[in-house]
Amino acid sequence: MTMRLVQIAMNARDDAELGRFWAAALDWESSVEEPGIVTNLEPKGFSYPDASAVVIDVITVDDPKTVKNRVHVDLATTSAEHHAQLVARLTELGATPVDIGQGDVPWTVLADPDGNEFCVAEPREDHRDTGPIAAVVADCADPRAMARFWDEAMDWTLHSVTDEEAVLRSAQGVGPYLRLVRTPDVKTVKNRVHLDLRPYRGGDRAAEAERVRGLGAADIDLGQGDEVPWTCLVDPEGNEFDILTPA
Repeated sequence: MTMRLVQIAMNARDDAELGRFWAAALDWESSVEEPGIVTNLEPKGFSYPDASAVVIDVITVDDPKTVKNRVHVDLATTSAEHHAQLVARLTELGATPVDIGQGDVPWTVLADPDGNEFCVAEPREDHRDTGPIAAVVADCADPRAMARFWDEAMDWTLHSVTDEEAVLRSAQGVGPYLRLVRTPDVKTVKNRVHLDLRPYRGGDRAAEAERVRGLGAADIDLGQGDEVPWTCLVDPEGNEFDILTPA
């Protein structure tokens, strides 16, 4: 048994408010999991979990955003016209341009109403079948080492790896990519966006947690307690992720 990436968890000051933004931005459906705490976002007609999409849980937290997120999403576009139209629509929804030192690049960097950075990617052939989220992008110090960890931690396929970037995608060849991008930034606070992995039906959460500990993961106490149906861990670079119950 193994696991796959099924969703990202995104912290917010108000889950419902930020959920409305992302539902409109992606043209997805939103539903309330816990009023005032968790809003779920997924494609219309989606049967969770499915490799065709990595869905989003928006979670209300008290702590404010203080640094650039180490995990963000890239949105897909199909043409220069579509890129311009999408940036304009997102701006109308409440997104704002943000300078994170990107310089002159072919993509557009924005922040959602809660300050979470994301990119509207330039048209790329490998984004044509990803859905609206082209990639989940995670900062790291060593893409090669992180590729080894995530390639073993879950059943996604490693497509490429260099000193600057590693790229993985679902073994089914659908949905968004996971891009591990080398950055000089050092992790200083708990990530406001993290990955959630789920074992397949018939798997065992505790066994999977023990397996990834052997790959370099470690336990972390975020105040979750002992009764929650997930296991909180950090990868070898200290980035938080959760293992959920099998499904």
